[in-house]
Amino acid sequence: MPSYGKQTYKVSPKDKGTTLKVNSNINFSPKNVSVPQKDLLIFFRQLAVIIQSGVPLAQGLDLLSENTKNEKFASIQTQISSRLQSGEELSVCLKKYPKVFAPISVGLIEAGEAGGILDKVLDRIANLIEQQAKIKSQIQGALTYPVIILVLALTVSLGLLIFIVPTFDKMFKDMGAELPALTEFMLTLSRIVTSFQFFIFTPIIVIVIGYIYKKYYASKSGRFRIDSFILKIPLFGSLLLRSEVASLCDTLSTLIDSGIPLVDAIDRCISASGNERVKRCLSIAIQSVKEGQELSRSIDSYNVFPKLVKSMLKIGEETGKLGFMTENLANFYKREVEEAVSSLTQAMEPMVIMVVAGIVVTIVVAPVLNHVNPLVYTVNRLFSDEKVIHIPITVGVIFHTWDS
Repeated sequence: MPSYGKQTYKVSPKDKGTTLKVNSNINFSPKNVSVPQKDLLIFFRQLAVIIQSGVPLAQGLDLLSENTKNEKFASIQTQISSRLQSGEELSVCLKKYPKVFAPISVGLIEAGEAGGILDKVLDRIANLIEQQAKIKSQIQGALTYPVIILVLALTVSLGLLIFIVPTFDKMFKDMGAELPALTEFMLTLSRIVTSFQFFIFTPIIVIVIGYIYKKYYASKSGRFRIDSFILKIPLFGSLLLRSEVASLCDTLSTLIDSGIPLVDAIDRCISASGNERVKRCLSIAIQSVKEGQELSRSIDSYNVFPKLVKSMLKIGEETGKLGFMTENLANFYKREVEEAVSSLTQAMEPMVIMVVAGIVVTIVVAPVLNHVNPLVYTVNRLFSDEKVIHIPITVGVIFHTWDS
């Protein structure tokens, strides 16, 4: 049995509880609890230090729970401490909370307990969580800026269509002039946006589409098609695939180096992947590896992974350094993600600004792109009525004068 600090705990089958009630007076089902990755990172780091310091694990968990701000997570730590004192191993305790502790973490802890290197394994788990969080943050950072700009552009466009363009609609009706197609389109779009039906049916349509998407994505076939499509999106698809490969190789390297058999390691990588196409590819690879085929040849299905991954895995298998090769692959693709995010951000900034400017200019200028004298007549009429000229009309006069 593994020894934690100065105490040895034996495994005993106990506690099939479905609902926990701990000192903090919080009732919850362990199946419904989730904990932020940042809290898990701190938890595993501190737990590794506790074991290295020789403090009994149960006592250390009590100390951690007292300093944990997340009340449910603190309750879970207290419950784990109680189970450890009753004779269960740490890995057995963590399995009670599948939403909190991922199968990868539990598998690594099992390997650490068997090999007497639990402190090192806990530290590696913390590193793994940290690296995955970093990759996720980089992807989110690359997507956040263009999304914010596009939402802002949509808001400004709706504002122009609702408040500015209708003034031109009334003006051109009074003029009775024949309008260019683009002008007519913008005026029609403005009428649609400002109609009562638009405000009633748009939210309903959005809710229905969201519901259908959620139901479709919940099915395995739907998720597979959507995730496959995402990986084919120019620029973003390549970036997401690189991040998946980096995370997968990092996880696989950690599992292999911890002594976990290859089939079990791949199986745990499946649960860690967020892309259904990658998951299916790994599921097929497991069956092929069980039949004696090499991993480098097994991952050919669905044509997901880059050729470099297959080549490096083959070298690792031939040299008996698969863990080392997957670690190198992870480091390589982490750098690829960082460089891709940097390049994408630099490329997206001017591109998004140009798109936004194009949308705004089209909405503002299109209604006044009528190259006929009635526009000048209308401006003169506004002058004679001593009304204030709107900025878009002034822009129209400038364009008319420029064309003349």
